Amino acid sequence: MKARILWIEGKRAEGPSFVPALRKKDYQVEVVPTGNAALTRALEIDPDVIVVNAASLRTSGKRICKDLHEKLSGLPILVITLPDQGAIGDCAASVLVLPFTARKLINRITPLLPGDGNLLLHEGPIRLDLERKRVRCQGREARLTPRLTRLLQMFMQKPGEVIERENLFREVWNTEYTLDTRTLDVHISWLRQALEEDPRKPAFLKTIRGVGYRLDV
Repeated sequence: MKARILWIEGKRAEGPSFVPALRKKDYQVEVVPTGNAALTRALEIDPDVIVVNAASLRTSGKRICKDLHEKLSGLPILVITLPDQGAIGDCAASVLVLPFTARKLINRITPLLPGDGNLLLHEGPIRLDLERKRVRCQGREARLTPRLTRLLQMFMQKPGEVIERENLFREVWNTEYTLDTRTLDVHISWLRQALEEDPRKPAFLKTIRGVGYRLDV
């Protein structure tokens, strides 16, 4: 899949439907009818971009866009409007005014995506951009250091598996010296701050006492 798109469109949408064209181009598109439904679903599927088809909602889309921007910080939003629907404001990363072609829509979506699909890892709600060294999880986005990026990459390549402390030191720090556990503990703490809603009660990055850590997604 090229990318995940969360598409907001009214049930009685008029005009061309761009969803089939996007799916034909291998984009994964999920359609929801309202802004509230989009907020709920975004936390579950962690899309790369949200498209608000305001033209189908018979609204300017400004309020929906504002709510999404405030609650899903870092997630780009593209709004589709009619010529007479008015300005959206600065909550949208891009605005397209009907009519336009599916090709133009794709050209607008592409710059909003996190990067080359070969440099993206996606497990459950966690999406790691290896090129930009950024992680997004349940609407939160954080920048990682190169070492934190490599550490999270190891977990995401083996979800559900316990990775021993020794292996983490060997692969991430390039050392066989594993007595300084404080270094690893601090990096795990930083990862939890980026991933977890409550880092003190981690839902994803679990400690397996006496062994190592496991990523549950």
